[in-house]
Amino acid sequence: MRFLLVEDNAQLAADILDRLALAGHVVDHAGDLGTAQDFMSTTDYDLILLDIMLPDGDGRDFLNAQRARGTDTPVIVLTARSEVSDRVGALDMGADDYIPKPFDFAELEARCRAVLRRRTGTATNVKRFGDAEFDPLAGTLRNGDKVVSLRNRELRLLEVFFAAPGQIIPKPKLVDRLFSYDEEVSENAIEVYVGRLRRHLEGSQVSIVTVRGLGYRLAVP
Repeated sequence: MRFLLVEDNAQLAADILDRLALAGHVVDHAGDLGTAQDFMSTTDYDLILLDIMLPDGDGRDFLNAQRARGTDTPVIVLTARSEVSDRVGALDMGADDYIPKPFDFAELEARCRAVLRRRTGTATNVKRFGDAEFDPLAGTLRNGDKVVSLRNRELRLLEVFFAAPGQIIPKPKLVDRLFSYDEEVSENAIEVYVGRLRRHLEGSQVSIVTVRGLGYRLAVP
């Protein structure tokens, strides 16, 4: 998944970035609302982690503006404010969850998973397509009796395909989903990871098909 973290505390932001990267997510960090708005104008995110008190304004105003323009990206509010009225206010504005600081990183990850499950209408992390079964939490791909443990970017890439099976996904979008803004990468890197996933899927009904000039799609016969 690709997350946007809006947090001005540099140490906390670094800790969150490290933890979510270990879980296989791409995370862009904005230290203020202006940077967050710039990111939102160019990138689609699966989840936003939003602080309230920021150098250039109130995170709730950012949330309210996003909801007003019809943006439905899930938002988890992170804040030191723990009053019930603060939590209720954020939820009423359109936040999907609320976690007070300080928090345990394992709880933050669990809340992220829960919010994303609710968005997709599923009660489990396991995704199935054809005869393949993908568990992003365990980082495994099951094909019959064959179980493959996926590396970080293999996992991210397969997540994108399983989120939109049968749909053509352009290379630039895959680059966007796999790499953050501060990483220099060419679209040819995607071919390497697609090749790895194709090897993992050998013997399965499921394949990654190249649609010349357009991108790739996850397909079954």
